[in-house]
Amino acid sequence: MKNRLKIERAILDLTQEELAKKIGVSRQTINSIEKSRYIPSTVLALKMSKLFNKTVNDIFDLEADD
Repeated sequence: MKNRLKIERAILDLTQEELAKKIGVSRQTINSIEKSRYIPSTVLALKMSKLFNKTVNDIFDLEADD
């Protein structure tokens, strides 16, 4: 799964730590999502969607092998 998390975070000028605090996860979780090592839960994806004022599909995109 590809994601635009790092880009969306940069648009709001948020560090990984700041984003993590806003949505209730660790900085390491944000880092792992950005590097596509961890796929967020539906709840976590929806929290990000709300924070960035984007749809989940605007942030996350399935790849052919997903």
